[in-house]
Amino acid sequence: MARPKPISGFPEFLPEGRIVESRVLDVIRTTFELHGFAPIETRAVEPLDQLARKGEIEKEVYVVRRLHAAEGETDELGLHFDLTVPFARYVLEHAGHLVFPFRRHQIQKVWRGERPQEGRYREFTQADIDIVGQDQLAEHHDVEIPLVALDVFSRLHVELGLPTVSIRVNNRKLSEGFYRGLGIEDPAAVLQRVDKYDKIGPDAVTDLLQEQVGLAPAQARACVGLAGIQSEDESFVDKVRALGVQHDLLDAGLEELAALIRIAARQEPGRVVADLRIARGLDYYTGMVYETVMHGFERMGSVGSGGRYDSLASDGKVTFPGVGYSFGVTRILAPLIGKGRLTASRSVPSAVLVAVDDEESRGSALDVARQLRARGIPCEVAPKADRFGRQIRHAERRGIPFVWFGAGHDDSVKDIRSGHQEPADPAGWFPPEADLHPRVTASE
Repeated sequence: MARPKPISGFPEFLPEGRIVESRVLDVIRTTFELHGFAPIETRAVEPLDQLARKGEIEKEVYVVRRLHAAEGETDELGLHFDLTVPFARYVLEHAGHLVFPFRRHQIQKVWRGERPQEGRYREFTQADIDIVGQDQLAEHHDVEIPLVALDVFSRLHVELGLPTVSIRVNNRKLSEGFYRGLGIEDPAAVLQRVDKYDKIGPDAVTDLLQEQVGLAPAQARACVGLAGIQSEDESFVDKVRALGVQHDLLDAGLEELAALIRIAARQEPGRVVADLRIARGLDYYTGMVYETVMHGFERMGSVGSGGRYDSLASDGKVTFPGVGYSFGVTRILAPLIGKGRLTASRSVPSAVLVAVDDEESRGSALDVARQLRARGIPCEVAPKADRFGRQIRHAERRGIPFVWFGAGHDDSVKDIRSGHQEPADPAGWFPPEADLHPRVTASE
C-alpha cells in the first residue's frame, strides 16, 4: 500500500503536540468551571437549512449523506461549522430542563470548508462559553464574557507560556445606528464589507462599499472613518460624535460600549480595546462583538471571538437571548506547535520504565508497575527482556526519565539523564513532581 497523503486543512498532532493540546484544554476547562459554566456536548450534524441561513456560510458547510440512503430519503444534514448554532437548537430542545440564565461551556470539533492556510483549517477544535437567558438577559453579562476569556488567556500564559492577548470590542448597535444615520438601508451588507478591513485595508473596503453595496462616496468614507476609531478608554465616544451622525440606535450602542470599556479598564487595564472596525461576519450578532489578537501573531487575525445575540434562539413564544465567546483552540495551537514555540518535555505519559530481567520474571515487573500506578505514577513495562543497556536506550528513545530495576528483589530506580541510581520501594518511591507528568515548555 502506498504511503497515504495528508488531506489539507485537517491537522493531526504528533504525541508531543497532542500532550500540549490536552494541557491547554485542561486549563480552559478548569477555568470555565471556576466561573460556573456547566459542560455540554451536541451532535455533530444539524439540518442543512438551519446551518445555511446563518450569515455568509453556505459555501463552507460540509454536507452529510448516507452512502446507501433509502430511495426518496430527503433529509439533508451538514456538519456544524461552529458551536453556537447547535447550542441554540439545544436550548430550544431542552429548555424545560435548564435553569436560566444558563451558563454552558462546550469543547468540540467543528468543520468548515474554507481554503486551508496557517491558522485556518477545515477541521478544528473550538472551546465555547455562553450565558443564555429566557426572554431577557442582563447587560452586565456582556462585560463578564470578555473578562472570563481574559482569565483563560492569563492562565494559559502563566501556566503554559502561551503568548498574551488583547480583546477588541465593538457594538453592532453602534455600527448599525451609524449606518442608518447616514441613510443606509442595508446595514448588514456594510458590516460584512467592514469585517474585511484588516484583511484588505481601508481603501479596498471603501471601494467595495461603493461597488457592491452602492454607497455614495461620502457614505463609504464615513463608514471607513468609523472603522478606523479605536481606544483603550472612553475617548472613542467623542471621536464618533465628531463624525456628526445622529441616530437613537447609535446612542444606545455608544452607551453600552462605553460601560464595557469603563469596567474592563478597572479589571484588566489595557487589555480590552474599543475597536470600531470589529464587525463579525455572522448575522446573528445584535450587540457587543469581540475579537482577540495574540501578541506576536497579529497576522493570524482573531484567535477568539464572540458577541451578543438577542434572537438566535426562539420558539415563537419564548426568546432566548445570549452572549458568548469561542476560543479557536486549533487556530491558536497549530502554529505555536508547528514552529516549536510550544513543546512537551516528553512524548509519552510514562515517568518510569520497569525493566524485565527475563520473561519468567515479567509477572514481578507487572506487580511493580501496578503498585506505582496505584499511587498515580504513570509507567510501563519494558516490551522485551533485553540487556539492560538496550532497555535503557528504549526508555531514552521514548523520553522516559526513570528505569526501575529489580522488580521485587533489590529494587532500585535510575534517573537515566543524570545516571544517579538509588534503592527504591515500589510502595513508597515517588518521582520529583516536575517529572511525574509531561510538562509544556514555551520558547521564543
